[in-house]
Amino acid sequence: MTDFVHLHLHTEYSLLDGAAKVDDLIDHLVKNNINACAITDHGNMYASLYFAEECVKKGIKYIIGCELYAVDDHLEKRPGKNEHIVLLAKNKTGYKNIVKLDSLSYIDGYYGGKPRISYDLIKQHHEGVICLSACLAGRLPQLLLRGDYEGAKKWASEMKEIFGEDFYIELQDHGIAEQKQIMPLLIQIARELDIQLVATNDVHYIEKEDWEAHEILLCIQTRSTLANPKMRFEEHEFYMKSGDEMMELFHYVPEAITNTRVIADKIEEPVFDITPKGDPIRDTSLIPLYKPDDGSTSPDYLTRLTWEGLPKRYAEITEEIKERANYELGIIIKMGFADYFLIVWDYINWSRLNGIPVGPGRGSGVGSIVAYSIGITDVDPLRYDLIFERFLNPDRVSMPDFDVDFCTKRRAETIEYVREKYHPENVAQIVTFGTLASRAVIKDVGRVMGIPYSETDKVAKLMDGKSTIGELLGRKIPKLEKQLEDPTLSEEKRGDIEKKLAEQKKKKNPEFVEVYETNTELRQVIDMGLKLEGMPKNTSEHAAGVVICNKVLADNVPLARNGEDIVTQFDMKEVEAVGMLKMDFLALTTLTDIQNTLEYIKEGKGIDIDFNEIGLDVPEAYQLISSGDTDAVFQLEQGGMKKFMKDLQPSCLEDLIAGISLYRPGPMDFIPKYIENKHNPEKIVYDTPFLEPILKNSYGVIVYQEQVMQIFQQLAGYSLGQADLVRRAMAKKKKAELMAHKDKFIYGAPEEGISGCASKGIPAEVAAKIFGDMESFASYAFNKSHAAAYAVVAYRTAYLKHFYPKEFLAGILNDRIDKIEEISKYILYMKEKNIAVLPPDINKSKDIFWVEGDGLRIGLGALRGVGQEAIAAVIKERSEHGLFKDFADFATRCCKYVNKRIVESLIYAGAFDCFGYNRAQVAAVYEEVLSRVGALEKQKSGNQISIFGSLIQEQAIEVRYPNIPEYETMERLSKEKSVLGVYISGHPFEKFLPYFKDKTFNCSMLNAYSEGEDGEKTYTEIEDGQQVTMGGMISAFKKLKTRSGSLMAFVTVEDMFGGIECVCFPKIYERIRDFLESDRVVSVSGKLSIEEDKAPVIIVDKMTEFSIEENTSKAKETPVLETPVKKEKPKRLWLNVSGMDEADEEELLNTLIFYAGDTEVCFVRDGKKMLCSQKVEPSKALMAELFSFLPENCIKLV
Repeated sequence: MTDFVHLHLHTEYSLLDGAAKVDDLIDHLVKNNINACAITDHGNMYASLYFAEECVKKGIKYIIGCELYAVDDHLEKRPGKNEHIVLLAKNKTGYKNIVKLDSLSYIDGYYGGKPRISYDLIKQHHEGVICLSACLAGRLPQLLLRGDYEGAKKWASEMKEIFGEDFYIELQDHGIAEQKQIMPLLIQIARELDIQLVATNDVHYIEKEDWEAHEILLCIQTRSTLANPKMRFEEHEFYMKSGDEMMELFHYVPEAITNTRVIADKIEEPVFDITPKGDPIRDTSLIPLYKPDDGSTSPDYLTRLTWEGLPKRYAEITEEIKERANYELGIIIKMGFADYFLIVWDYINWSRLNGIPVGPGRGSGVGSIVAYSIGITDVDPLRYDLIFERFLNPDRVSMPDFDVDFCTKRRAETIEYVREKYHPENVAQIVTFGTLASRAVIKDVGRVMGIPYSETDKVAKLMDGKSTIGELLGRKIPKLEKQLEDPTLSEEKRGDIEKKLAEQKKKKNPEFVEVYETNTELRQVIDMGLKLEGMPKNTSEHAAGVVICNKVLADNVPLARNGEDIVTQFDMKEVEAVGMLKMDFLALTTLTDIQNTLEYIKEGKGIDIDFNEIGLDVPEAYQLISSGDTDAVFQLEQGGMKKFMKDLQPSCLEDLIAGISLYRPGPMDFIPKYIENKHNPEKIVYDTPFLEPILKNSYGVIVYQEQVMQIFQQLAGYSLGQADLVRRAMAKKKKAELMAHKDKFIYGAPEEGISGCASKGIPAEVAAKIFGDMESFASYAFNKSHAAAYAVVAYRTAYLKHFYPKEFLAGILNDRIDKIEEISKYILYMKEKNIAVLPPDINKSKDIFWVEGDGLRIGLGALRGVGQEAIAAVIKERSEHGLFKDFADFATRCCKYVNKRIVESLIYAGAFDCFGYNRAQVAAVYEEVLSRVGALEKQKSGNQISIFGSLIQEQAIEVRYPNIPEYETMERLSKEKSVLGVYISGHPFEKFLPYFKDKTFNCSMLNAYSEGEDGEKTYTEIEDGQQVTMGGMISAFKKLKTRSGSLMAFVTVEDMFGGIECVCFPKIYERIRDFLESDRVVSVSGKLSIEEDKAPVIIVDKMTEFSIEENTSKAKETPVLETPVKKEKPKRLWLNVSGMDEADEEELLNTLIFYAGDTEVCFVRDGKKMLCSQKVEPSKALMAELFSFLPENCIKLV
């Protein structure tokens, strides 16, 4: 077999271009006894560390390279040809130079979607680098193809001068005419200049038959189809050819083959320090240092901060507190993490000093008293039995990890502070990859191959979204069964294989297998999906991760660009593995909600809320939670959690901590027992009295990881560090390790300092039962430190909601101003709670939702299509020069800030209703008014007279409003929604609610989800494939033709809570086409389809038009609410206006006009009674507005 080394290879990380998966590549190398290989991805080094790790595990020599895009001047941003050039690292110096070049190509040279680098910079950073002249897209081939032989020769000579014997002219032959055309010329130049040749295959996939999967991948990239591709490789030769195949191709230049081994042998040293097991060795010199301002050392400064902070946290410094603080400081300093603590303390301290809300803590770091004393966390670890070793284990050396929550809106400020403090070149955010997930790849492949969507959708519906395609087909089962036939297997190994086999059998889907075996067309789709599944499709920025380095990042790790941000090309695990400090700066919307609320309370009521003074024991907060009224209460607003809290009736923070810990798949099974034990403590039975102090606060149920550790410590004499290691083994179900620990737990291991349960007099059978209970629950047990911190946030939101509900809801709404579904949900909630939702008012509204009387006034900033600058200018004008007297006054004073579109939005939202004319009347005249104001402005501009000046006042515009009625209800509401995104003054679907009470789905369920750190939503009240029924109104639809020429439709159906898209395939469309129009009320049944990165949709089985007449009897049978007892309307509204000036009285009268009805209004002024000609409808909204004019004792309804 010919000795040949591949030196030009594109892995899956040449995104949507390379189809060679790294894992498959390693398997291929091992299978074919290939002992060296390079990777050269297009413009990036994403795969370099992972490839190196896997190669080391298998004893393969890895060569790290990159195919860069080269230009003459990478700083010049103009269209042009990006030329390819291949660089390989000979040693660590060469690797750092390639890293530098690749990073600069993104930082400075990124243009037109490509990272570009100049030849001058390549010249500057050539040391330790081997250069290949690249494929047809390289400068040398391009010059030859243009007929410029002398130019090509000159360039090759220049590259030889730079790289010396490390420059090679690259030969490729994939059967492409242009390659064959220039081959002799490349060889001739090499001979004339004494430059070595090297043969490569431009590998984009591993096996020859993978060409079709690669072609499909290119179509996915270019959003095209196989029938009409935008990009394709004409030949199918871009695979990992064998040495013999390559020798056959280049038999006339054998040195080009042997030089591949020469190059491989030139690799002087591994560019990464990796153990034989494939684990990178951390470079501790990369960890940043904290430099105290007082010149002291980091350990001394941390110690000082700790002892200064403890008296601020505890009224009395007990021996327990002293011992815990000294113990933690000793471990932190001994393990070298004082700088880490100080860095975190510094940016949290800076954030708080600058008014940026920071969470009370997150994760296991909440268990540290040092963190609590210096202000990193806000939860007392002693009070809640939180364990330091769960965070930092002296028996397991690993980096600590403080995850910190920040206010969503201001998180970026803290990151920028860190960037500036540790130098911008030393700080970056971290890359993350989106992948071709199992269901999505089936649909992508089907689309590319021209398979009808309905067919691939059926296949996708058989997939659970978690199992791989191979697992659904049961591909691993025969291999595992074969392994079990080996009689030499150890008991531990056999147990592991049996466990994997059971898991694989569980994941295998018979229906999916049947489709695969019986449908030839779909089998091909599944086969192609199998090859492409899991490949990265795009890069983005990790939601929280920031890396801080002690050195310039671009010299040590490749960097890339994500929009305007610079990110590492190594992912979160890799940057930590090589020795860099990774911090998590998480954005928590609830912190913004809380901050908003506190500001509104301060501004509106003059009250400063200090949660440290309030404490965690206010009964009303727990009463609100126990009532189930937990909409917008952190962690507690889902339907199932509401029920749990109502059943539990929490009375302290410990109950909330347990609630957050138990409300998850797995532990949920223990909820009934937990509730039963809380309400019936006499029924709690402990296996041994030694368990009571550990499990008392959780009513005899093991809930937390910390409790598992305490049981090992207090019953069997383990250190907490040892106990944490066993807890981890339990969570990972390491059978052999657990069997050894079971004996130690029961009988002890004196040589390890473990006394065992026997030393406490606990019978062996009881100890074995306790061990078994822990083992079964350990994988479900939750981190109490994390739950405690989140319970504090939940408590604080409950406190604010109880005592300051309107301010709290304003805070919630203003942070979701652009999330229409959530705005709709909370507006509906306010109506249910009799909190008035007041419409926008040009004279009263701020830019945000604001508390006014007994309700919330919608802010002008909530209007769609109305810029924030315009709103700010209007509000400033009103503030500085008084309220607007009428529409003409508004137009005159604000014409320079607003245009017709803005004014129209304000009209439809009801912002001018306060002037006493209906919306249709104002809409009829606004264009003429604006036109006249504009003409006046032009006329006066030559005289430089202010628009607020006397001349315009003298020529005040007189407006004649036509005598026309208000818009019909449906039209008014439709226009209102078009500018606000929601219905405010009513809802067209409201009267239909009684008829749809029995439906299983409404759009509020779309807002019930949890969100992972990667942003992926997990819905809690609905699931993929669920059969549902709903009622709603058609708000939009679009028709399109299928490949067969049939029509189908996508119909948006809206209810009181929001809208959902309903997919109507041709057969359904034929049945609904006659009533398919906006505002039609329909009843829908079908299956939910929930896919990653997409909004849920309903695949419709049936859609029928609804009419009240046909369903009247049903409405009587199923009322949506109990019919209220009819009360007699009040006959008169009395208003005491004594002391009110004329302007306020006029504004009050305009307000009454807006709420026209049949109830008389009577004014009282200085004891005299005057009947008003305007009658009103005494609604909650009217009363809320009146309270903004008059004290409560001046308003009476009788």
